[in-house]
Amino acid sequence: MALSWNEIKDRAVAFSKEWEDTYNEEAEAKPFLEAFFNIFGITRKRVGTFEHRVKKLSEADGYIDLLWKGTILIEMKTKGKNLDKAFIQAKDYIHGLKEYDLPKYILVSDFENFRLFDTEDQKTVEFKLKDLVHNVQNFGFIAGYQKRIYKEQDPINIKAAALMAKLHDRLKFIGYDGHPLEVYLVRLLFCLFAEDTTIFERQQFQNFIEDRTSEDGSDLAAKMQELFQTLNTSNDRRFKNLDEQLNAFPYVNGKLFEEVLPFASFDSAMRTTLLECCYIDWSKISPAIFGSMFQGVMNPQERRNLGAHYTSEKNILKLIKPLFLDELWKEFESIKDNKNKLPAFHKKLSLLKFLDPACGCGNFLVITYRELRLLEIEILRYQFKNQIATSIESIIWLDVDQFYGIEFEEFPARIAEVAMWLIDHQMNMQISSEFGQYFIRLPLKKSASILNADALETDWNSLINNEELSYIIGNPPFIGSKIMTPLQRSQIVKEFGGDSGSGTLDYVSGWYMKAAKYIGGTKIRVAFVSTNSIVQGEQTSLLWKPLIEEYGIKIHFAHRTFKWTNEAKGNAGVYCIIVGFASFDTASKKLYEYEDIKGEPHEVQARNINPYLIDAKDILVVKQSNPISNVPKMSFGNMPLDGGNLLMTDEEKDALLSIHPNSEPFIKPLISAYEYLNGFHRWCLWLVDADPSIVNKLPEVLKRIDKVKSFRLSSVAPSTQKFSVTPALFRDRNQPDTYILIPSTTSENRKYIPMGFFTKDDIANNSCHIVPNGNYYHFGVLMSNMHMVWVKTVCGRLESRLRYSKDIVYNNYPWPVNPTDKQIKSIEDKAREVINARNAFKNNSLADLYNPLTMPPVLVKAHSELDKAVDLAYRPQPFINEVKRLEFLFELYEQYTADLFSESKLIKTKRRKSDPLL
Repeated sequence: MALSWNEIKDRAVAFSKEWEDTYNEEAEAKPFLEAFFNIFGITRKRVGTFEHRVKKLSEADGYIDLLWKGTILIEMKTKGKNLDKAFIQAKDYIHGLKEYDLPKYILVSDFENFRLFDTEDQKTVEFKLKDLVHNVQNFGFIAGYQKRIYKEQDPINIKAAALMAKLHDRLKFIGYDGHPLEVYLVRLLFCLFAEDTTIFERQQFQNFIEDRTSEDGSDLAAKMQELFQTLNTSNDRRFKNLDEQLNAFPYVNGKLFEEVLPFASFDSAMRTTLLECCYIDWSKISPAIFGSMFQGVMNPQERRNLGAHYTSEKNILKLIKPLFLDELWKEFESIKDNKNKLPAFHKKLSLLKFLDPACGCGNFLVITYRELRLLEIEILRYQFKNQIATSIESIIWLDVDQFYGIEFEEFPARIAEVAMWLIDHQMNMQISSEFGQYFIRLPLKKSASILNADALETDWNSLINNEELSYIIGNPPFIGSKIMTPLQRSQIVKEFGGDSGSGTLDYVSGWYMKAAKYIGGTKIRVAFVSTNSIVQGEQTSLLWKPLIEEYGIKIHFAHRTFKWTNEAKGNAGVYCIIVGFASFDTASKKLYEYEDIKGEPHEVQARNINPYLIDAKDILVVKQSNPISNVPKMSFGNMPLDGGNLLMTDEEKDALLSIHPNSEPFIKPLISAYEYLNGFHRWCLWLVDADPSIVNKLPEVLKRIDKVKSFRLSSVAPSTQKFSVTPALFRDRNQPDTYILIPSTTSENRKYIPMGFFTKDDIANNSCHIVPNGNYYHFGVLMSNMHMVWVKTVCGRLESRLRYSKDIVYNNYPWPVNPTDKQIKSIEDKAREVINARNAFKNNSLADLYNPLTMPPVLVKAHSELDKAVDLAYRPQPFINEVKRLEFLFELYEQYTADLFSESKLIKTKRRKSDPLL
C-alpha cells in the first residue's frame, strides 16, 4: 500500500536530518540506501540488490551499488567526489545489462548531492540532501505512484471557434436561425476541413469563394446553394454544362448535403469572415474541438463561457486509457512480433463497439476512434514489415460504424456525425502517408449511429443491443440536484424506482443507474466523468447502494477529485471524478490520486475501490439522525430568516447604541462561519426572553422587528409565513450554555477544520454546526487528523470546499471505543495546548493560522501532539498513512452500524466528566 505524500515528505525531512553528516561510500552507502527506500515505505531487499555484477564496455567486471531491475540504477560516491564521473560510470554499467533489466532511472549521489536522470524522457533533476523534501515527488515510482501526463490541445482551435461564432452571429442577426442555421454551419465546417485535408483539392473551397462570388457577398448564398447541391450529386448525375470549378468538387453523400435549406443572405463582412475561416489550416485542428466551436450557437449569456462543456483530449484520455486503451496497447506489445497473432488482435479491435449516451458533439467518440486507429496503424506496421500492402483499403478494418451516441439536442448530434467522418479522414491520411498509398472514403457510406433523443427516456438496446456493445463512455450532464427541472427530477426518481431520497440525487446519477441496468450479465465496461458529489456525502449511499446490491456493480478504476478544465475561451472549472465500473469484478484495480487537484495524477494499485473512491471494502455511510457513538448530539446554529433586519455590522451596532444605549443587553455577537474564520465581527438582536416593556421603548429596534414581520409575511412559502407571529426572534433558536462551533463550509486546503468553544452569549449562525456542552475531549477528537480523514472522505463538497454534515459526517463518525481515563485526559491536555497555541496569535485570523503555508510551528506541533493522543485512543499501533486510517475507521464503522438495530448492543464509548470548557 503506497504511503500518502504527506507521510513521504515527513520521512524525507527526517532522513535529511539523520544523514546530513554522512560522507563515506564504502562504510555508509548501504545503510544510507536502505533508509532512503524506507522514505517511501519500501524494503530495499524486496526490489533491489547491492553490488550487482555487470560487464562494462571494456569487458571488465563492474559492480553496481544498487540495481532495481527495470526501474533504477544507483551509484554512490564519497562526499565531494565528481558526480559527472559517477554518472558516466553508471551509464557504462547499463551496457552490460539485459534489455528487460534496463532501468528507467539513474541516480548518482555523494550523500549531499543527488542527480536523477530519466532515461526515457532524457531529463535530469539535481538537488542537495537538505532539499530532498522539495524534490521527493520525482521518486514517486518507488512508492508505487506513476505520473501520467496528458497532452493539451493546440490553441489554434480557439481561434477557429471564435471565427465560426462570429459567422453564426451575423447569420442569426439577419434572421437565419434554428435548424437551418445549425445545418448550414455544419456544412461550412465540413468544407473548411475538407479543403485542408485532401477531401477537396488544396484551397478548393477558398478559391471557389474568391473566384466565383462578388466582394459584396450579394451572390454568395446562391453559390453556396449550388455547391451544396453539387456535393450531394454523384458525378454521373451532374449536368454536362456544370461550371467546371463546381464540377471539380467530389461527391460526398452521407446525407450531409441532402436537405434543402432556406435561402441564406450574405454581405461583404460575412464573406470576409468566411474567407478568414478558410485561411486557417484546418488540417491541424482536432475534430474533438468542434463541440467547443459550436458553442457559438448558444445564447449570449452562455456565449461568455464559450467552451463551458467542451471536454479536452487530456481529460478524455484520463478516462479511456484505464478503461481499455492501456490494456489494448499492453496486449499489442505482447504479440506484436508474432505475425500469426496480429490478425486476430486486429479483428478484435474491429469488433469493438462503443456507446456514449450523452455524446454532445462527439468528443469522446472522436478521440476514442482516433486512438484505436493509431493502434491499428501500429498493428499494420508490424504485420506488413518489409512488405508492400497491395490494397490499403482491404487492410483497414476499423470504421466509424463501431460508434454509437445519444444526444438530446439535434445540433450537437449532427456535429458528432460529421466529426466522426472528419477524424476518420484524418486517420486515413495518416495511414496513406505510412503506406505510400492514397486512401479516402468517398462517397461516405458508413457513419456513426448518433440518436437524437433523451438518453434517460430511451431504451439503449434500441440503438445497440447490449450483447454487441463493448464499452460505455462519456460525461453526462453536470446538473446538481438543486437546479434540476421538475422533469429531470422526475426522471431520476423514475430511474431509481421511487427509492426514498432519490429526488436529491444529481442528474448524472441517472446515467449510472441506466448503465447498471443495461450492462447486467454482460462484459461491458463503463466509465463516466461526474461531479464529485456522487462519491461524497448523502448522495453516495443513495446512488451506490442499489448499484452494488441490486446490480452487482464493482468499481474497476477511478480518478479521485481533480479540476476538470479545457482549453476553450472562458473554460469551465468543475471539480470532477472519473469512475470506471462493470457488473463483474477484476483483480486489477487502479486509483488515480491528485496531490494537487489542478495537477497530474499518480496511479496506485488497489485491492478494492469503494464508492468513496478509497481502497477499502464496499461499505456505505448512511444518513443517521443520532450519533452511532455515545457522544453529544450535534445541531445547527440559529437561523435568522429575517431579511437581514436582525443582523448588524459594527457601524450599524454603534449607530443603534448611540440612539438606544439601553439596547446593549440585546445585542450579541453573531458567529457565522465566514466571520469566525476570518476574524470579522457581526452582531444581532437577540430578544429571547426580552422584557416587552423595555423593547417597546426602543423605536429603532421596533422598526427592525416590523421589517422582519413584513419580510416573512411576503414570502410565498407557508413555512416562512408562520414565523411572522414571532418577528422578534430568529426562526430557529439553538443556544446552549456552552458549545463547540464547527464551520459548515471550509477550505479543502486546511489540514484541520478550525473549531472553537463559545458560550450562550455568542449566537451561532446557521452557517455553523454546534456540539452543545461539548468538552475538551470532544474538541480534541474532532480537531484530530483521524476525524479529518473521515470528513474529507464522506462529507459533501461545495465546489471543492469541505461541507460538514451532521447526519452524514458527525453522526456516523466512529469515536474511540472505551478509551481509558488516561487516554481521555491526554486528549484533553493536548486539546488545551492547541487552544493555547492559537491564543498566542490573537491578532491573527483562524484562516491565517490554519493556512498550510503560514501555520505557526507551535500550532503545527500542538496539533501533531493531539493527533498522536487521539491515535492512541484508537489503537497502540501507529497509522502509517491516511489509507490505513480510513481502512480502520471503516472497519470500526462497520462494527458500530452492525449493532444499530439493537439499542442494547450499541457500542458504548467510555465517557468521563471533563473539566469546564472555558
